Amino acid sequence: MSFAWALVAAAPWVVLPPLAMLRVRRSRSLDHESGIAPPAAPQVSVIVPARNEARNIGRCVRSILATRYPSLQLIVVDDHSDDDTATLARDAAGRDERLQVISNPPLPNGWFGKQWACATGVSVAHGDLLLFTDADTEHAPDLLPRAVNALLADDVGLLTVAGHQETHSFWERLLQPQVFWMLLVRYGGTESVSRARRAEDVIANGQFLLARRTAYDAVGGHASVRDKVAEDLALAQRFHRAGLGVRLVRGEEQLSTHMYASLSELIAGWGKNIFAGGIHAMPGGGIGRVLFPFVLPLLPLMTLAPVIVLLLALAGLLGNGWLLWSAVSSAANVVWWALIYRGFRQRIWYSLLAPLGAAMLLYIIGRAVGRGRRVGWKGREYLAR
Repeated sequence: MSFAWALVAAAPWVVLPPLAMLRVRRSRSLDHESGIAPPAAPQVSVIVPARNEARNIGRCVRSILATRYPSLQLIVVDDHSDDDTATLARDAAGRDERLQVISNPPLPNGWFGKQWACATGVSVAHGDLLLFTDADTEHAPDLLPRAVNALLADDVGLLTVAGHQETHSFWERLLQPQVFWMLLVRYGGTESVSRARRAEDVIANGQFLLARRTAYDAVGGHASVRDKVAEDLALAQRFHRAGLGVRLVRGEEQLSTHMYASLSELIAGWGKNIFAGGIHAMPGGGIGRVLFPFVLPLLPLMTLAPVIVLLLALAGLLGNGWLLWSAVSSAANVVWWALIYRGFRQRIWYSLLAPLGAAMLLYIIGRAVGRGRRVGWKGREYLAR
C-alpha cells in the first residue's frame, strides 16, 4: 500500500466519528420542561415489572414515591421472584397507600415474562397515563412532572426518556459506552428519532415508557409485542405506524439506571438484546435482516482492525504503507474514543483500552448471532419472533 493510499484509506476513521457526533448533538432534554405538574394533572399508573430484583427494588420504589407529581398509582408486579423482591418493595413504601404489589399469574405460552408482567400491571391500573419503568431505575422527584408536560405539549402517544447509565465496575465503564455509542451511531440524537419517517428508525428506552392509555390500547398493548425480545423498540414502532407519535428526550439529570453489575450480566443482558432485538431495527425488510449479522460487528471491527494491523506492521509482517494507515487510524480511534468516553462521564484513559472493549463486544455479538432467536434471561428460555 502506497503512502497516499494509506492516508486515503484512513479517512473513515478520521471523518466518520465527528460526523456521527454532529448527528447525535441534535437532541432535546427534559431540562427544558417545567418541573411543576400541569393543572388538573392526569393520574399516572406506574408499572414496575420485577423478577428477582431484591438488589434494586427498594431504591426504585422510594424514588418513584418521592415524586412531586400529585396523582400517582404505583404497581409493582412480582414476576415469580425467588428472592425478597415483593417484601422489599413493601418495606420501601412503608405505609404509603399509593403502592400496590401484585403477583404475576403463570406465564402463558408465547409470552416473554416482562411483557406479561406489564400486561398484568395494566389490568389493575387506573391512570389515564401509563408509565412502564424498570426496577433498576432511580427517578428524580421532577422526572414525572417534566415527562408528563413533554408528553402533553407534544401531543404524542408515547414519550420515552434516555437517562444516565450508571457504571460501577471496570467492565461496565469500558463496555456500556461502546454499546450505547453503537445505538447513537444507528439512530442519531433524540430529534432524529422523534422526527423519523420510517418505523425502523424509531427506538424507545424500556427503562421509561410513558404512554396515553388510549394510545396504548389502540396499538394492542404489550400483547401485540408479547414475543419480541426488544419490546420497547417494537412498541415504539407500533405507535409510529399507527400515527400516534413517539417522542424521545434526554433526561440524564432525572433518570438513572444501573443495568448490569458484572461482566457476566453484561454478556447475558446485551447478548439477549443486541441481535434478536436489533434485527427489527434494520431497514430494507428481508434483505436488511439478512445483512444484519454482517453489519452489526462493523463498529467494534473498526476499533480493532487498526491495532491488529499496527502490531503486524511493527513486527515487520506488513509494509510501511500499512504501518502508516494503522498508525493514523489508531491515533484517530484514541482521540474519538476519548471524546466518547468523556461524553458518557467516564475517564478519557478508557480510550486506550477501547480495543479490549471492542474485542469483548465482538464476543457478545458473535455469541448472540450464534444463538439467533433463542434467548435466555433470568432463568427462562424464549424464542423471539
